Amino acid sequence: MLDGMMRGVIDAPLNRGGRWLAARGASADLVTVVGLVLGLAAAGLVAIGCSGLEVAALVLASRLADGLDGAVARARGKSDFGGYLDIVCDFAFYGAIPLAFVLADPALNGAAGAFLLASFYVNGATFLGYAVLAAKRGMETRSRGEKSLYFTAGLLEGTETILFFLLIAMVPALFVPAAWIFGALCLVTALARVLLAARSFR
Repeated sequence: MLDGMMRGVIDAPLNRGGRWLAARGASADLVTVVGLVLGLAAAGLVAIGCSGLEVAALVLASRLADGLDGAVARARGKSDFGGYLDIVCDFAFYGAIPLAFVLADPALNGAAGAFLLASFYVNGATFLGYAVLAAKRGMETRSRGEKSLYFTAGLLEGTETILFFLLIAMVPALFVPAAWIFGALCLVTALARVLLAARSFR
């Protein structure tokens, strides 16, 4: 929901950063992998019981790299594999954080974490399925920035997910209620996308 608004704020500085990195030989794929490593490091800290600014800083650094990889690709030249690697790493990061909370305290966080991961799975399926059919029909959009895949708008998007991760990183005691609420909203987002697909592709 907030991604379209955020694009107007972050695109210009990200593009400058991407050109700076590209001029120094960085590849978009390398930046993508660095972003994943930072995200997995954040998840690792959560899994061993850490929280607070260290985890939040790693989450933010990971997502900064996720924004910069596209900017580097635009500066150096985009590739289909780069877009593929980006979405795979994104999904790996999004799954790692809830899993880390489950591993940190299975008894307390297990049910809420499992529900959250299931909602991510369903939401991801509707997102990727829509992108595949949109590509088949030659549909394009830049409302969520210049992407390798067709990004449909939704109630919950990347910005909301990052804010959610920052909240639970800073206040892990909120994980259980926040996970149930966020997971339910993910399912609402998924249902809305299914209804959109029914109108678009029938």
